[in-house]
Amino acid sequence: MAGLPVRPARILIAALSGVLAVLVGTGVWIAVQAREEQGRAGDRRAALQAAGTHAKNLVSLDYRTAEADVRRILDTSTGEARREYESTTAKLKATTVENKVVQHGVLRATGLVSMTGTVAKVLVVADVEIRWDGSKSAPQERYYRWSMDVTKIGGGWLVSKVVQVM
Repeated sequence: MAGLPVRPARILIAALSGVLAVLVGTGVWIAVQAREEQGRAGDRRAALQAAGTHAKNLVSLDYRTAEADVRRILDTSTGEARREYESTTAKLKATTVENKVVQHGVLRATGLVSMTGTVAKVLVVADVEIRWDGSKSAPQERYYRWSMDVTKIGGGWLVSKVVQVM
């Protein structure tokens, strides 16, 4: 009889099958880990973008579009932040229209501080130039720095808390 005896061949086949099972299992585990990391990376990007968009909305107001501008602020917020904005919406719109305010904001930077599950803490930097149509006053520049909590609700991220930092 040529080749290996039957018993050692079975042992070799069983060993190779075991190695193959370990390799397949390891491959599946790596693929799952990669997919989860892609999801986390996507969440990080989405949380940063949500905070940046919200900040841009906060510093970009125009008396001619005040209703839509305030709606964008509300649409990008939830929880505590939204409740605060809702309580001051009427006054903000009235003051913006009455004083013919035109604010043009620029987002400078966002940075992820932490992310736990569906909540991220993001630092945001934005600058704004404020002018008043019909006024001879020179435009003013202001610089804002915020710490924002961003919460994943459904499939999207909304700002749930905003704290101005100095």
